[in-house]
Amino acid sequence: MSDKRADSVAFVRETFIPEQPAPSTATGAVKWLQDNLFPTWANGLLTIVSLYVIYLIVTATTPWLVNGLWNTESLAACREVLDGATGACFSVLTERWNQLLFGFKYPPDQYWRPTLAFVLMFVALAPVLFFDLPRKLLIVTGLFPFVSYWLIWGGTIFTPVVALLGFVAGYFVYARFVKGSFAAGFFGGVAAAIVVWLIGGGFIPEGANDTALLQAVPSRDLGGFMLNMMLGITCVSLSVPLGIALALGRQSNLPLIKGMCVVFIEFIRGVPLITLLFVANVMLAYFFPPGSGVDLFLRVVIMITMFSAAYIAEVIRGGLAALPKGQYEAADSLGLDYPQAMRLIILPQALKISIPGIVNIAVGLFKDTTLVSIISLFDIIGMIRGPILASTDWNGVYWELFMFASVLFFVVCYGISQYSQWLERRLATDHR
Repeated sequence: MSDKRADSVAFVRETFIPEQPAPSTATGAVKWLQDNLFPTWANGLLTIVSLYVIYLIVTATTPWLVNGLWNTESLAACREVLDGATGACFSVLTERWNQLLFGFKYPPDQYWRPTLAFVLMFVALAPVLFFDLPRKLLIVTGLFPFVSYWLIWGGTIFTPVVALLGFVAGYFVYARFVKGSFAAGFFGGVAAAIVVWLIGGGFIPEGANDTALLQAVPSRDLGGFMLNMMLGITCVSLSVPLGIALALGRQSNLPLIKGMCVVFIEFIRGVPLITLLFVANVMLAYFFPPGSGVDLFLRVVIMITMFSAAYIAEVIRGGLAALPKGQYEAADSLGLDYPQAMRLIILPQALKISIPGIVNIAVGLFKDTTLVSIISLFDIIGMIRGPILASTDWNGVYWELFMFASVLFFVVCYGISQYSQWLERRLATDHR
């Protein structure tokens, strides 16, 4: 009996077998290589070919980079020092860095002004890009365009002050009429701002630039990568709200507003940007009052902003169309009027959906700012193709200059792309 009871007692394990490490082919670098580079024989063959091409590029460019010279005074001096060896002539960058960044006419002793404006730009953009910061910092963002204008262009302080008063007047008009119609409030605010600018310009005393705190710099003297940054930031900042207004106007129930927005969007999207730049250079001045003296930079900003706003309007219209009809019905059920529904419910969701498209247009617009070189604005490409390569000292240097320009554009565009991806993750744009 006792033996039978002992046999019926279940065995209970008191110790466990130690965990064994995973096979080398199921984890670590071997697993990563197998999954990403050699999952199939075809992908493995492509990996080998790609590695071979990379090897050829690295072996060909490494001596050119390692033997590069940074302290010669001309291309002829570079070739004399290299004495037939392969090597880059980076001396053109150390010799002409100021022209590549600021142009060849901006006063050298005033470089601190655009540099300070560039630093202040990050402070001004922080409350917009990272919305966890206190909303009171948006005051800095609102003042930055006027401060940066005065820093870069210099001259009298009355010009940015009049512009600031015009925007304040436009905001109050917008806040007054937006309750009835968003489009009416937006365009009414723009009209009020223009009226204040025109009236306020007459109160700027003659000869104010002669007694200004900062030396006045005409727009023709702006150049280099600074000009690309100014055009890119200004045009993107202006085209986003204008694109929103155009997208909403295209969906308006008012035939006149809808027709105007449709004609504007379709016409601008059907014309190349280079054509609009020629129009800005030659014809746009005729649309302003005689003697107004609207400089070329402002005309280029107007045309590029109109061009990008038309594309952004279509992107945002796609975001509005992607929203379920129930979102509009939910806004109506809450008793919200049109501006409140758009501001609180519809546009936040539509803009989240439209982030990739807006960023794509912003990156393309920033790269397209190099087209201004064809209308005698010396951006970084205009500086390379014009004054630098035209000089006898550096005629023949191409790879070093264009590589430097490509690095600058890559850094800015890559930063925009990474921020957009972070913003998408933060806002959780996927529909779950």
